[in-house]
Amino acid sequence: MHQLTIAEIIRGLREREFSSVEITRQLLTRIEQLDGDLNSFISVTAESALRQAESADQRLAAGDAPALCGVPIAHKDIFCTRGTRTSCGSKMLDNFVPPYDAHVVEQLQAAGIVSLGKTNMDEFAMGSSNETSYYGPVRNPWNPGHVPGGSSGGSAAAVAAQLVPGATATDTGGSIRQPAALTGTTGLKPTYGRVSRWGMIAFASSLDQGGPIARTAEDVAYLLSAMAGHDPRDSTSLNRPVPDFTATLGDDIRGLRIGVPKEYFSEGLNPDAAARVQDALKEYERLGAELVEISLPHTHLAVPAYYVIAPAEASANLSRFDGVRYGYRCENPADLRDLYMRSRGEGFGEEVKRRILVGAYALSAGYYDAYYNKAQQVRRLIKQDFVQAFGQVDVIMGPTAPNPAFRLNEKTDDPVAMYLEDIYTISANLAGLPAMSLPCGQVNGLPVGLQVIGNYLDEARMLNVAHQYQQATDWHRASAPFAQTAGEQ
Repeated sequence: MHQLTIAEIIRGLREREFSSVEITRQLLTRIEQLDGDLNSFISVTAESALRQAESADQRLAAGDAPALCGVPIAHKDIFCTRGTRTSCGSKMLDNFVPPYDAHVVEQLQAAGIVSLGKTNMDEFAMGSSNETSYYGPVRNPWNPGHVPGGSSGGSAAAVAAQLVPGATATDTGGSIRQPAALTGTTGLKPTYGRVSRWGMIAFASSLDQGGPIARTAEDVAYLLSAMAGHDPRDSTSLNRPVPDFTATLGDDIRGLRIGVPKEYFSEGLNPDAAARVQDALKEYERLGAELVEISLPHTHLAVPAYYVIAPAEASANLSRFDGVRYGYRCENPADLRDLYMRSRGEGFGEEVKRRILVGAYALSAGYYDAYYNKAQQVRRLIKQDFVQAFGQVDVIMGPTAPNPAFRLNEKTDDPVAMYLEDIYTISANLAGLPAMSLPCGQVNGLPVGLQVIGNYLDEARMLNVAHQYQQATDWHRASAPFAQTAGEQ
């Protein structure tokens, strides 16, 4: 049963082929036996999962259960969960047990899902490789010597290893799409505000967005339909109707105009990965779509603008972790200043400290206009590039990441090289646009992702575009070697 997609689990539960308790037990056993080699989970909530599964089976038997009722998933450890540790991958929150659930968690609980636990992540979502976690790096199921991407690497690796059929994740500069690309899974970052950030521990408030990772676009559509919705507790939450994203998955895409940015196929892109993306674009032509070359001229400014804006917002958001109210507290502080300094110095990891320092500098007196204000002006230019492009095309496509998964520790000593792994994903966050990644091939046995960027609130079209490709190809059905070997055990 661990090989089933969410859509297949939904059908199996409805047709009484198995119960939610049965599939939950199998996945919990699989996690217990196999995750020691991947480190994709921080916390496993077996007892509560079985209780939820029993409740789901009762709802299913009564015949009034929502679509996702009884489906097991996992939550990225950035979403607050009542009574369950929420660490955000950091020593700072290693002892934090929230008294409330995040809005996303509430929504999925109302839909009847079963939560198996909390997945590993880069500390405070800061990273592109899942190597900054206080709990150690996550390994890629396609090759355990390689990274799964970040910051949602735990969610992506757990799905790719068939430990769970789907998981929640977050995306600030590519943290859903990049790990999805590196693990051969499908992940979507919705329009900014489509999914509430309430109860999601903040990194950069104007960029953070929750979304799902699963194996197929159809599965992602099911999860997003449940996750999205207006939340009055989040001032940035959009008060717009949430469609059933599965309802339009069969729509014809003939005549679809696909924009192909010339800036996305320049120096720095792995040539073999570029070839796989081009093959995917040709498949879309065979499906009746039209390719249109476009330009996003300010793409090269996305990384520098992001790494001013995001650290600036992070330095403000992380100031709440002071050793006083909750989280890590140093031992025997001499005074208040010592309490602040040692609690933060001992509780935060190196990458988090680096970004706090950069952000504080960018916001300091005399540098605000030169750095932060200028970065926001660049952000506006990037957004205008997309507005102009969507006057010509329906969706935009290109590579998700410049390279397949790189080796563990390969880039840890070179922060700039690590930051450049997000070069194709950051622009969508700066503009607030929805974007997703789906598998489109392999290079040396490692997955390659195709990125699809849509116009505002156009997730339904994007999911259908991805679904049509997955109906015509088999890349989303490929199993990671770890999942295949583990399945034989």
